[in-house]
Amino acid sequence: MISQIIFILALLVSIYFFTRNLIRIQKNIQMGRDIHLEDDKLSRWKTMARVALGQSKLITRPLAGIMHFFIYIGFILINIEVLEIILDGITGSHRIFSRLGGFYNFLIGFFEILALGVLLACIVFLIRRHIGKLKRFSGLEMKKWPKEDADIILFTEILLMLAFLTMNAADQKLQALHFSHYLKAGNFPISTLFTGILPKQAGSLEFIERFCWWFHILGILAFLNYLPYSKHFHILLAFPNTYFSNLKPKGQFLNMAQVTVEVKTMLDPSFIAPEPNPTQIKFGAKDIPDLSWKNLMDAYSCTECGRCTSECPANITGKLLSPRKIMMDTRDRMVELGKYKETHGANALDDKTLLHDYIRPEELWACTTCNACTQACPVNIDPLNIIIQLRQYLVMEDSNAPGSLNAMFNNIENNGAPWPFSPADRLNWAITD
Repeated sequence: MISQIIFILALLVSIYFFTRNLIRIQKNIQMGRDIHLEDDKLSRWKTMARVALGQSKLITRPLAGIMHFFIYIGFILINIEVLEIILDGITGSHRIFSRLGGFYNFLIGFFEILALGVLLACIVFLIRRHIGKLKRFSGLEMKKWPKEDADIILFTEILLMLAFLTMNAADQKLQALHFSHYLKAGNFPISTLFTGILPKQAGSLEFIERFCWWFHILGILAFLNYLPYSKHFHILLAFPNTYFSNLKPKGQFLNMAQVTVEVKTMLDPSFIAPEPNPTQIKFGAKDIPDLSWKNLMDAYSCTECGRCTSECPANITGKLLSPRKIMMDTRDRMVELGKYKETHGANALDDKTLLHDYIRPEELWACTTCNACTQACPVNIDPLNIIIQLRQYLVMEDSNAPGSLNAMFNNIENNGAPWPFSPADRLNWAITD
């Protein structure tokens, strides 16, 4: 009974802190301006099923895709086993689903094979990171914490899978001894390989089984509360983030409503402009509240995998731009501003901004708007959308654009074309003697 009380308290504390973190993240995302993304629900469900559930964009790099698939499937299906552990902890039972009979044996055997797959995949990922030293895992933005975060998750998953298999191995030996409540249940194709290294005494086996049981479930609860602080929060956000993907053609430049009104006013004297919306007076984006909630969800969904940066032609040629850094900076600034608002009030703003304090203009102007980053992202994040909004602010609010662009703007204004030639001279090349 004491162990049940301890378990229930641990479960409730874990759920409380996880819920509190979810509310904090929701508030941070809601700092962004509102946009409507509820059109074409069928296409959105299909996109989510294909990209988030089906992992379609991960498999473009086969080794990483296959290894991630093992971890992904293992994470989803082994949660059935976690549900059994939770019910056992609450009710004081042992293997409560064993009444399923032969199907239960199949499930446990299948879970063990998945656990082995997760274990091997995590080892491969560690080797790729620390021995293979893939270039996309490095960069100016990949400082101490991002690298440690990846290692923490991989080592945690390895320990959890080892605890699961060791628990089953000890359980299997206790079943063979007909010890206490350890009735015959389950099939153990992988953990049976570990039974030879375990002690033969029932008391020692029971201690190992109980220790691994507590380590496994408490580790999972701790992992759950670590997720909101980690890049691995994409485990949860990948699904809504892909559902709210941009369904328009890649690279389609959206008109700004306030600019459209100005153009219509100039071209049509009879056009009556609507009353200006105070929240839409600013052009482009300078800080977190200027971005949309989808941009902020993108930032929280970033896996820091580096596929976007590794495909970016500007980054490949040595320029400052890194799409991954754009997303990481957006998330870091959002978290910073969210904490400030918690302390000073919902409408408070500090003396920092995303533009300049986190992201430099040199990074933004290096972008060629080729959409390679959005195409490469495995969870349909759109760094280009943020880059464009920040550049719009530089041009339309700060009048801060490279000289070559300013010359083009002047030419368009004066000549109706990007070139420094009068419209009357455009056909001079076709005139022959």
